[in-house]
Amino acid sequence: MWHRIQTAIEMVYPPRCLGCGDLVTSDFGLCGPCWRDTPFIDGTVCEACGTPLPGHADGHRIECDACMDADRPWDNGRAALLYAGRARRLVLALKHGDRAELARPAALWLARAARPLLRDDMLIAPVPLHWTRLTRRRYNQSALLAQALSRETGLACCPDLLIRTRRTPMLDGRGTAERSAILADAIRPHPKRRHRLAGREILLVDDVMTSGATLTACTCACHEAGATRVSVLVLARVAKDAQMTLDCR
Repeated sequence: MWHRIQTAIEMVYPPRCLGCGDLVTSDFGLCGPCWRDTPFIDGTVCEACGTPLPGHADGHRIECDACMDADRPWDNGRAALLYAGRARRLVLALKHGDRAELARPAALWLARAARPLLRDDMLIAPVPLHWTRLTRRRYNQSALLAQALSRETGLACCPDLLIRTRRTPMLDGRGTAERSAILADAIRPHPKRRHRLAGREILLVDDVMTSGATLTACTCACHEAGATRVSVLVLARVAKDAQMTLDCR
């Protein structure tokens, strides 16, 4: 009976590509052209942020120039996509286009990228939105990703582990120093969730990493509350010259 219902649904609403809307063979998939236009990250990457790097891993920790210059407060980081081409459009659709269904396939991509980071007792937490922005947007895209990743990996998720204590302006177009100044003391542990940080490994999830200022503020809040290790995971990484690295592989 259920199989017949499912078949009828597929006839009325056949699976369509997440990127362009063309027909595909399964739900939550990408067609061939969109898949080729989506810059997935694999191979050798920066251990701190997931930026693709040339060459091969040699058993030693490697980091990109940006992470070496910034001295990241978190332990390790990964990204599923490069913020370019189809990936950029998918991220913006999730963030501003009410495409909440994108969180489900994105969780598969995140889980794949995060495989070296995952630990059995790790707690997943999203980068928080201020309540005024959450009210206007109606959802926190990072929380959607974190919850979908939790379902995919079986790890616990605390959507409100961190909170924004004040509304900050948009960070687009601002330099690293200005971003850090804006975010100073703007992100804190939720008073009623603080106990979940003590002695715990945390995996912070966000949609996009640019300078890393927001993830730095979140990491510092976690450490201040007693987290033992913090790793970061983003759906997409903004990285200068990274597309050339992918193209040369």
